[in-house]
Amino acid sequence: MGVLAAERIKFTSTKSPWWCSAIIVVLGLGFAAILGWAAKSALSLDAPEGIPPTTAADVVGVGVGTFGAMVLMILAALTVTSEYRFGIIRTTFQAVTNRGSVLGAKALLVGVYGAVLSFALAVLGLVIAKALAGEQAGVLLGFDVDGTWRVLYGTAILAFLQVVLAIGVGALVRQSAGAIAILLLWPLLIENLVGLIPNVGAKIQPFLPFLNANHFLGSDGGIDFHWGPIGGLIYFVAFTAVIFGAAVFVVNRRDA
Repeated sequence: MGVLAAERIKFTSTKSPWWCSAIIVVLGLGFAAILGWAAKSALSLDAPEGIPPTTAADVVGVGVGTFGAMVLMILAALTVTSEYRFGIIRTTFQAVTNRGSVLGAKALLVGVYGAVLSFALAVLGLVIAKALAGEQAGVLLGFDVDGTWRVLYGTAILAFLQVVLAIGVGALVRQSAGAIAILLLWPLLIENLVGLIPNVGAKIQPFLPFLNANHFLGSDGGIDFHWGPIGGLIYFVAFTAVIFGAAVFVVNRRDA
């Protein structure tokens, strides 16, 4: 409990968590409002035909689940890399000999915070999108629509896991720029580029972690996965556990 309390003090006494949280709020609610308005506009005579109806996965997935999650991962990584940059980590490890517990406390604290924030924004964003879209355009934005609650609680679960993953990457890399580059480029660029590899790209994609996370939320991206949505979640959990476990192992073996 002492380690957790110390991490809470460090987390709440700096400005970066509050700035990052504000950005996540703006992104989550902003994209929800834009998509709700766009759904209503799509019903106008000037809108092209054949546009699929907006769903909870669209509203929550873009703002909170994608861009908001990116900022959350950056925040999580900085809780580790900033301490390495300013040498605070040495003092921390001198006070707490079990280095794994330090990473665990960071993951638990920031992970729970990120999960609660993401869930609240997902629910509020869906309400805003539904209100702006109207009854007809927002027919699939209700809480009673099949799959909506999986998107809502799934976003919170993935937020927690992505925080754990980001802390693991931060501990392995120990540099803010490198950790942020990995956490942003991997889901946004690398996993999408893999599909462009001739012959084998489509076979590799079902085994990529962030695509499995999207699969859990109901967005398969046309990929032929070998398991269902829950399998995608289990796969992402396993991937996160491997990265975080490797981080704990490396941190215990090398000098701070």
